[in-house]
Amino acid sequence: LANAQPTDCERDVWNQVNAVLQDSESILSGLQAYKGAGQEIREAIQNPNDMILQERAWNSVCPLVIRLKKLYSFSLRLERALQSLLESLTCPPYTPTQHLEKEQALAKQFAEILHFTLRFDELKMRIPAIQNDFSYYRRTISRNRINNMNLDIEREVNNEMANRMSLFYAEATPMLKTLSTATTNFVTENKTLPLENTTDVLSTMASVCKVMLETPDYTCRFNSEDTLLFCMRVMVGVIILYDHVHPNGAFNKSSKIDMKGCIKVLKEQPADNVEGLLNALKFTTKHLHDESTPKNIRSMLQ
Repeated sequence: LANAQPTDCERDVWNQVNAVLQDSESILSGLQAYKGAGQEIREAIQNPNDMILQERAWNSVCPLVIRLKKLYSFSLRLERALQSLLESLTCPPYTPTQHLEKEQALAKQFAEILHFTLRFDELKMRIPAIQNDFSYYRRTISRNRINNMNLDIEREVNNEMANRMSLFYAEATPMLKTLSTATTNFVTENKTLPLENTTDVLSTMASVCKVMLETPDYTCRFNSEDTLLFCMRVMVGVIILYDHVHPNGAFNKSSKIDMKGCIKVLKEQPADNVEGLLNALKFTTKHLHDESTPKNIRSMLQ
């Protein structure tokens, strides 16, 4: 898969998705470099009558809000890219396995989207400043409507946009939530397409990743820890999508994903590498706490 090149019939979708993926590294480095305005906000709140401190906090927060809008807007592009890939990888007459073999370049892009998504959410979980900055911004805007402070920023981030951003950043794993919703919408909008076409693509990808991770022949060929992490993130990503889309979820006995095997593979890795992934399975799945989830699987994720 590593060097898969798009065939002619994949080219259009591949180009569309590639344009989105090309921006993903700069989105991640923008998130990684996010230093909140905590200090300035604290000083402004502690000294409510000091206008210089109020302005300093406001001027620190505004560029951060513009950056948060950019990250949020990227999630919308990612959502569209994912839906194009799902259309291509599930359409009749081919089976999911045939699709994944025939359209390896698209399958690889699908994996890259999931890899990006889990990296984004792992970073976001470690930056509580994002929500603090944003809620300060919203409080200040609603206060300043009364004081007529000059609010150029409202042209960039109007109230409706701010509401959507609030919901996005309130999620523990916002990008995964976006993709789960997009996959669910894809399935509900394409009523004539058998659900298996979608869930089988996801379960097949999960088992390919699991086999690669548990087979020493593969893992010693991985040229770096990055490849290992790539496989783990993609595996967790497709499990979460499957769990949202399949009516019975990923955890019960009838699931086509060997959850016990997948969790076991993760737990064999250094804890630092998998903490975020195990958290994603705990907090972003839908069916983990169902009655039908075997106890041993639930206890593996305690």
